Amino acid sequence: MNDLADRIIEIYRDHGAAWDAGRGRSLFERVWLDRFRALLPDGGAVLDLGCGGADPIARYFIERGFAVTGIDTSPALLDRARERFPGHRWIFADMRDLRLIERFNGILAWNSFFHLRGDDQRRMFDVFQRHAAPGAALMFTSGPAEGEAIGALDGERLFHASLDPSEYRALLDRHGFDVVMHVAEDPDCAGHTVWLARAR
Repeated sequence: MNDLADRIIEIYRDHGAAWDAGRGRSLFERVWLDRFRALLPDGGAVLDLGCGGADPIARYFIERGFAVTGIDTSPALLDRARERFPGHRWIFADMRDLRLIERFNGILAWNSFFHLRGDDQRRMFDVFQRHAAPGAALMFTSGPAEGEAIGALDGERLFHASLDPSEYRALLDRHGFDVVMHVAEDPDCAGHTVWLARAR
């Protein structure tokens, strides 16, 4: 599946408009976004890794007074984010190589981090730690168990991977995060497996 993992950025660049058009706006994620928000200071800074077109996830935070910095590798999706929310910052970058000078009160990788190979996911914990302010909230989605899976986007095969939950816990602890809540295949969130943690 290595060739499919290599094509993730290309697929979202080529099919970003289709993904944005098909992205539901019902905010089924609200229960988790509310939990994440409860750990943030009012008006805090949120880093959205894999922000897409900024709707509905970034919109949720913007409408509640947070300053959002979004990272994505799809120019088309970043253009949509800039059109929708010109007062916020939208950066063309690969999350794996991210080195911003500031730290954030919240770091979010919702349905983005799980497109990375296992080794890239392990290295992402350095990125999380480097960009986390003291007490920062971190939330990401993963698979329920170690393995790889293939989804689809606009007719293209789409790579997903997950580490074992015990390894995520160890990586979080090693990088200075405590698990606040973890639910595998949450029935209240369309079956998503979600991790919510907080920097020590």
